[in-house]
Amino acid sequence: MKELNQAVLNWLEQHREEYFRDLKELAQIPAPSGHEEKRAEWVKNWLERHGAAGVVIDEAKNVIFPFHADGCKELTVFNAHTDVVFPDMEALPLREENGKLYAPGVGDDTANVIALLQMAQMALELNLQPEKGILFVFNSCEEGLGNLKGSRQLMKDYEGRIAKWFAIDGGLDAYVNKAVGSKRFEIVIETEGGHSYGAFGNRNAIYYMAKMIDTFYSLKVPDYGKTTYNVGVIEGGTSVNTIAQQCKMLFEYRSDDVRGLAYMDQFFHSVVESYRNMGIRIQVEVVGDRPCMAEGIDMAPICAQMEAAGRSQGVEMSAHAGSTDCNIPLSLGIPAVCFGVYRGEGAHTRGEWIDSESTVLGMKILAALFMDHMK
Repeated sequence: MKELNQAVLNWLEQHREEYFRDLKELAQIPAPSGHEEKRAEWVKNWLERHGAAGVVIDEAKNVIFPFHADGCKELTVFNAHTDVVFPDMEALPLREENGKLYAPGVGDDTANVIALLQMAQMALELNLQPEKGILFVFNSCEEGLGNLKGSRQLMKDYEGRIAKWFAIDGGLDAYVNKAVGSKRFEIVIETEGGHSYGAFGNRNAIYYMAKMIDTFYSLKVPDYGKTTYNVGVIEGGTSVNTIAQQCKMLFEYRSDDVRGLAYMDQFFHSVVESYRNMGIRIQVEVVGDRPCMAEGIDMAPICAQMEAAGRSQGVEMSAHAGSTDCNIPLSLGIPAVCFGVYRGEGAHTRGEWIDSESTVLGMKILAALFMDHMK
């Protein structure tokens, strides 16, 4: 990998102040999964204000800027997701303290969205010429129950044309090169319920839900890669003196191996059926389904490219499995990796922060990777 030329280094330095100005503005705009409208519009306007042509917002609320992509049959995707895990529809709180920027979602993934926007701006202002067409994508629904809707839509709309994918998400010291698949369910149990005294003896939905959870947690996970399970939410009942008629929970399992997911599928459905056989009314709704990666993908070239970009800036990047936008291309046999441009802590908490100075290094790594795709 070539060293960054002086023109790129100068550009990055000259736009540092703009990076933080834009980051502070975008970080305050709410964007729960499925409700990214405000951020999508902000991103589209930003791109057009900086000279991007042909920017569109698709039906999944992805913002897409095709760069030298017309007629190209082997496109490279650079994406960063616009949604955050927080349900807020009002402005998100932001503060700066001791070289750190604090805000819910400031790192995951707002800092990376601004980083990718600046790559698009740099490409336009320096008149860069890519070897193959590039899609700058600012996608929706990466988090939680968004179920990777944005990435799925992109793969559908550009079917057969995407050859490689870089997700800009997470920190700068490691990258994801293996997909963790997952299944997520909302489970509802219903019983006759009744008054806690007058109808004592009627079945209690909370009791049977508790028994089901206990059954789920009795499982020893299989020895296929890393497989996990979790009950994340449970709610139900009416009052302290009411036998609960309904109880529901959110349950998920994950694995970085398709055999692990298959094992959990069999166990999960067998447990549900065993409780139905007791005469318990159970409703199961799939609320999330993220695939594992396909077999036989040649990941060596893209991993070497990613590690070389880090090494060019003195960072030895380690690889690990993760659940990211890359799950979709990887499940379809397309090489994909995921990394970010900052160091920080507290992702998915309201106390999330990033080290502002770390983004200087992160932007250079991203720029090195991006420039490796230029003529």
